Amino acid sequence: MKLIIRNNPSEGSLWAAHHIADRINSKKKLSPEPFVLGLCTGSTPLGTYAELIRMVKEGELSFKNVITFNMDEYVGLPVNHPESYHSFMYRSLFDHIDIPRENIHILDGNAPDLEKECAEYEDAIVKAGGFDLFLGGVGEDGHIAFNEPFSPLTSRTRCITLTRDTREVNSRFFGGDPDAVPAKALTVGVATVASSDEVVILAFGSKKARAIKDAVEGPVSHACTLSCLQNHNDAVIVCDEASVGELKVNSYRYFKAIEEAEMR
Repeated sequence: MKLIIRNNPSEGSLWAAHHIADRINSKKKLSPEPFVLGLCTGSTPLGTYAELIRMVKEGELSFKNVITFNMDEYVGLPVNHPESYHSFMYRSLFDHIDIPRENIHILDGNAPDLEKECAEYEDAIVKAGGFDLFLGGVGEDGHIAFNEPFSPLTSRTRCITLTRDTREVNSRFFGGDPDAVPAKALTVGVATVASSDEVVILAFGSKKARAIKDAVEGPVSHACTLSCLQNHNDAVIVCDEASVGELKVNSYRYFKAIEEAEMR
């Protein structure tokens, strides 16, 4: 695991977008196989998605040979609901880029058999070749996707019950009412994310500082599912100055020094 620390969320978002574009373009030069990309929702990735859209429109990047899988979706929320993750992804990214619609995969929270839906989703990821890169965010309590604290680090795609804290945080998208947030969701598992060739996590703002401290300086633990990336060979957390505010000074200096050395 390493940290990329930028001054603010805008700079961090740009770094992530250009990193993803570089990975897509690099694979295109080496192989005809599609690039398999994991994607997240929420306000955190919006800056990254905006820059990816700009690059596509200006001919710097193409999603024609990219396959995407989103990390989660609410259970029971209509697909056309403005806060479904289907709606979010098309509104925020897919409607503005050249990705073939058949290459887009999002969990169906209205499937008649949710267990089967999760198993087939996991199988589809494997059949696509596994993730080249997974872009994610992190919750204030250190969870990735909807893998709440104490989710098994060996977990795969499944249906889970959301904690009250998560519903309260997400209530800002539902008129401020936590009870309007669906109580259940489908999510890729911790191990699904960790099995990616590369993982890029976005973490901006002081509310994420405790999660970053626990994930980076604490033990690998199901209490902070982000901490699983300590054991990953190619995991990056893209932070701003506010989100690293609780790290030890020497930890901060270490990651800054590593990045400066790699840029020489």
